[in-house]
Formats: sequence, structure tokens, C-alpha cells
Amino acid sequence: MSDTLTENSTSISLSPEVTNSYEVVIGLEVHAQLLTQSKAFSRAASDFGPAPNTNTDPVVLGHPGTLPTVNRGLVEMIVKMGLATNCSIRRFSTFSRKNYFYPDLPKGYQISQYEDPICHDGWIDIELADGSTKRIGITRIHMEEDSGKSIHDLTPTDSLVDLNRAGASLIEIVSEPDIRSSEEAYLYLTQIKSIVTWLDICSGNMEDGALRCDANVSVRKRGAEKFGTKTEVKNMNSFRGVEKAIEYEILRQIELIESGGSVVQETMLWDANLRQTRAMRSKEMAHDYRYFPEPDLPPVIVSETDIEEITSRLPELAPARRRRFTEEFGIPLYDAGVLTDSREVAEYFEEAIAHLPTKSEDRFKGISNLMMSEVMRELSERKIGIDRFTIDPKRIAELVEMFASDTISSRNVKDIFAEMLTSPKSPKEISEEKGFVQVSDESFIEETVDAVLAENSDAVEKYRDGKTSLIGFFVGETMKRTRGKANPKIVNELLRKKLDGGA
Repeated sequence: MSDTLTENSTSISLSPEVTNSYEVVIGLEVHAQLLTQSKAFSRAASDFGPAPNTNTDPVVLGHPGTLPTVNRGLVEMIVKMGLATNCSIRRFSTFSRKNYFYPDLPKGYQISQYEDPICHDGWIDIELADGSTKRIGITRIHMEEDSGKSIHDLTPTDSLVDLNRAGASLIEIVSEPDIRSSEEAYLYLTQIKSIVTWLDICSGNMEDGALRCDANVSVRKRGAEKFGTKTEVKNMNSFRGVEKAIEYEILRQIELIESGGSVVQETMLWDANLRQTRAMRSKEMAHDYRYFPEPDLPPVIVSETDIEEITSRLPELAPARRRRFTEEFGIPLYDAGVLTDSREVAEYFEEAIAHLPTKSEDRFKGISNLMMSEVMRELSERKIGIDRFTIDPKRIAELVEMFASDTISSRNVKDIFAEMLTSPKSPKEISEEKGFVQVSDESFIEETVDAVLAENSDAVEKYRDGKTSLIGFFVGETMKRTRGKANPKIVNELLRKKLDGGA
């Protein structure tokens, strides 16, 4: 079996023996647009979606005589990110000018950090498919401002420029070249998104450009100490897009080397429609940007008090909460993973548990089951977040408690849940109105069971002769006579006792 990807009409087809003889080396550069109300160095609004070129001001446009000022929120958010990714935090860091020309960069330079990024030498752990973890180093996280956006597809002859994004607060998270596969890259990027969204510093939406990823990819023969020549892959607008682009670039580089060629250091664009990378330009080096210290901004000084105060406000992140959910509530790791996919869902789950009158693992699992089936399905179908969900956690807890205490049947749980979506009434009120209250009166159920067995003596004999599958028939007849209200557990127990015991 070979590894194959298609490049236009030409296939890149390599045997596993060939691909396995190479080691892949990947480093990711992730830009996260921060949720500051104003821009990195000006008072211009930083919200997403207004009319083009309305979120600007003289500072963003680089007018003569204007001076930038550091947004305190930018500094606080990057320190949060640094602490959450185990980085060392520089108490003294500076800004630089990164010079390059592009139509959507009005000043002709970008304010960034170069020599002394505020966060450095960190790491995160990713969880691999086999259950093990791998540590990915983080070289640096630095502050900078965003560029604007060039739009090439609105008119047939012109490119348009929208400067709403120009000057927005950005952080760039640069990993060590520790990633060894496209799958690991996907897991790392997923973990970064989880952290920035749990910290509430970035929406994490790649489609809107709030989270953007460039991948540095190279290959080398296994056992080689020297890195191969790397290419930088851009224009990836989804997590799976990152994975697919890296997969393609890996095979492209191996095929090029195997055919006698050599990899050139250049910037590649990922074409999601053609599912291939193509050369964009030669890769820039640091000297191409002519970095020099930003003369209009003072150094950023972060005190020990600042660090302590920000640390005290850090939330419990997804990996830690996932472990706690399995240990404290006894739910499976898979359930915990689904429930901690977003901070809001995890908090909803914990609030529902807090409202349970009886704390037990079967009830915790009941809430987990209801959320992963009915609640998550409803959110998906309506394309909403749990913050817009119409059923509050307290009513979810009440519904689970009614089922766990045998007040309603499993079938009634779904019926009541459906009513709760459009009704503010409690599960108990809905149950009573709809006649869903389950009968657990054992004497009443026993009378019904006796009547069913007496009227079906032939079936009783067949059951006792070995056709035990008839138990379903007897349960069905009993439930029919009680209009579905009899407690199924008691029905089953009484039927087996009478049929197996010969009563």
C-alpha cells in the first residue's frame, strides 16, 4: 500500500518503505487575534464585522505626529497565555518595527517584538491517539499588531483594501520544531485553541481569521542530525486544512528528494480546492524586515505583583478539568473530553450537578448522557452555543433526578426534554400534565402481571420450556395494560420471579 496525494492530474505516490525512511520536522506559528475592545496601540474599536474601513484612526493609519500607546489589555492577555503555557515571563521587554511593504499595511511597518519577547521557553502537552502524552516546546509568544486585509475577489479588475483589522491586538505563538506528524500538528493546534478560548482572550475562529496558522515543514532521512530545508505553508483556514496541507507538503518534499531534486526554502500557499501547495515567494529572513527598536513606545515592565494577580485569575484549563471530571464524578474519559470541549459547556455541566439533590455517580452519568445526546444535538441543529440554550442547568438536574429516582421512564425523559425546549415549566409539572408519572406501586404492578400471565398460559408454558425470549412479550403486555406507566424495572423483576419461580 502506498501513500498517495493528487497534484492536479499527477499523483504523488510513494511506498511506505520510502516515506518511513524519512523523519518529519514541523514547527507551527499561530497568530491569535485578541478580544481587546480597542486596538493594540490606539483607541480605534477592534470589533469584528463592521463596514470596511470604519475601525481606523490616525494612529492606525500612521499619520504624521501620531503616537502609539500600549493597550494594557494586550499585555494582560499575553501574560495569561504565557502562564497557561508554562512560559517564563520577562519582567522587561521591548517593541520593534518590522519593516515591509504591503497595500494593507498603512504605516509601511508593523509594531512587533523581536529580540526580547515577553513570553519564552514554555510548553504544552498533547494527548496522542494511544493515550500517551507528548510535550511540545514553545519558543516564544510575542505581542504585535495585525495588518489590514486585501480583498481580490469582489471586482474583476481591482484589489480592495479593508483596514478594519489593521492595528488589532495579536499574539504570535511559535512552537519548537518538536512536531513529527500532521496529526500531532492538528492536536497541538486544537490544544492552543482550547487554551485561548478557555482564557477568553480569543474566539479561536479560524474561518474569521481570529486564529491563523503557518506551518514550517521539513523532512530528513531518519538518523540525520541536521534539519532538512524547510518551507512555510500559509493560507490554511481550518484545523483539518492545516493537517491536509502538511500531509501534502511532506509527500511533495519526499517525492522531490527521491527524484533527485532538492527542497527550496520558500513560502507555499495551500489551495484547499486543488488540495495542493504551490510556491508563493522565497522565504524571508529576519534581516529582510530590517528590525530596529520602536522609538515611540517605552519598554513593557511586568512586576511580580502583576504576575501574582493575573495568576490568581487563571481558570482551570480543559486538561485539568477533564481529569477532575473523571476522578470526581466517575464519568468516562470520552464523556469528560466532550464536556470540556468548551469552557461554557463544562461550566453548564458542573452547574447542573450542583443542583442535584442527591449526589451519586449514576446521576452524574445521567447528566453527562443527557448533555452528550439531547443537549449537544439541539445545539448542533440550531447552530447555537450553550449560552443561548433555552433549558437552564437546574431543570436538567431535576429531569435526571426524576429518572434516577424511578419517577419517570427513560422513554419519558426524551418526551419531557422536548417539552422543556419550548416551555418554562419544571420537568415535574410537565410530567404531571402529560401523565408521565411512573407507577412504582408494587402491589398494583403485581396484580397486572398476574392478570397477564393468567391470560397467556400457553406463552408461560413455552417460556418455562426454554423459550425465554418471551419475557419481552410479557413486559410489553404489562406495560400496555398500565399505559406505559409501570416501572419497567419492577415489571421485569416480578415477571422473572413468577416465571422462573413457578408462581
